[in-house]
Amino acid sequence: MTQPSSTTTLPAFTGAVRLADWGVIRAAGAEARKFLHGQLTQDVELMGPNDVRLAGYCSAKGRLLASFVMWRDGADDVLLACSADVLPAVLKRLTMFVLRAKCRLSDATAELPLWGCVGDLPAGTLRLPDATWAGTAVPRGLWVGATPPVAQAIDLPTWQGLEAASGVARIVAATVEQFVPQMVNLELVGGVNFKKGCYPGQEIVARSQYRGTLKRRAQVMTSDQPLQPGQEVFHDADPGQPAGMVVLSGSLPGAPAVALVEVKLSALVGGSLHAGAPEGPLLRLAALPYELPLETA
Repeated sequence: MTQPSSTTTLPAFTGAVRLADWGVIRAAGAEARKFLHGQLTQDVELMGPNDVRLAGYCSAKGRLLASFVMWRDGADDVLLACSADVLPAVLKRLTMFVLRAKCRLSDATAELPLWGCVGDLPAGTLRLPDATWAGTAVPRGLWVGATPPVAQAIDLPTWQGLEAASGVARIVAATVEQFVPQMVNLELVGGVNFKKGCYPGQEIVARSQYRGTLKRRAQVMTSDQPLQPGQEVFHDADPGQPAGMVVLSGSLPGAPAVALVEVKLSALVGGSLHAGAPEGPLLRLAALPYELPLETA
């Protein structure tokens, strides 16, 4: 399976959309950063007041239960944006481990609605890794709170398409515990810190990184048919078992469906990949906005 360049040019535009499928967890208190530092794949204690960081929350087996966009709010509080459909379970699980730490966890979604902004980002927008489509970088960011000062609106599928094209995974209910962070390239976009202390699943995540056993990665792909997170992917040469899974999906104006797909590296060499079933919609490789390590490419 060769890697062609995308032939679809995304028109330049600026807009915003309410992200009803996102939610926000607030960690408040003098030890909020210390507590989260021991739970997430990211260094939280050294996070600056203006930093926006990606992070994962893993099970003891190193599988992602959630992924976050994380930033500070004031001197002590940390805000964690994640998929709304995983938030209740993640909040309950994190709360179990607070114990005597000076940290209070709560669902702040109603207090802090999120908007996805694209193009000319207003001042105060939390900048996210850019999506790249047809060689053009598309700035993306999160606006927190009231309606952002953006004149135009975009639809949610367009935002989700840009999210998939960015190559930055967001764990949703359909993909909970399906991936070790490296399987969705989380360490390549700055979501894993290998110098920090322990966290749930840390030993397995570190082993995947340093023992050279990683055989799966995430790639951007397109299809003529809509795709869904959690949808299995099959290779025509081995139809009896899945070769991967759709992580995120959406659509772009005048373009095919676009998805971030976790897949066996061996399935990218020859043959064809199909979504949902061995005879399902054909998947075509598009360009990631960053390079995979040579040893796993």
